[in-house]
Amino acid sequence: MAKNAKKKPEDPRKVVANNKKARHDFVIEDVFEAGIVLSGTEVKALRMGRASLVDGYVAIDRDEAWLENVHIPEYFQGTWNNHAPRRKRKLLLHREEIDRLGVKAREKGHTIIPLRLYFLDGRAKVEIALARGKKEYDKRHALREQQDMREAHRAIRHQELLS
Repeated sequence: MAKNAKKKPEDPRKVVANNKKARHDFVIEDVFEAGIVLSGTEVKALRMGRASLVDGYVAIDRDEAWLENVHIPEYFQGTWNNHAPRRKRKLLLHREEIDRLGVKAREKGHTIIPLRLYFLDGRAKVEIALARGKKEYDKRHALREQQDMREAHRAIRHQELLS
């Protein structure tokens, strides 16, 4: 470890699943942390580190938030009462947060998507975001900026190595 490098504090979150594609496809406007209601076999499957958030979204139905289309595979040691992999799961949010998300999600072009699924102090949490879809040219522009930054950093490092 370098002399000037600072040690980062330990993150108490044990991340199970990340939605990497979300930041590419959407502009994230607001982020919320929500608890999630799970059955026993779902918790065991998550503790094994198995889940996929890729096609997931949040729907507001009758003043309740529901996480839909998130894949938590069946627990392989489960019995006949194993869970369905893509069932609706209730999210635990405050009333004001649900109301605010519901109003914003009804606006054109906005949706609510899951970003991360993790354990915090032994409880399953999901990080959800109010997002607006990107256009194709926005995605290309963002990729071009990343590539330019990468090339600039490479050039700087190359100059440091030469001197």
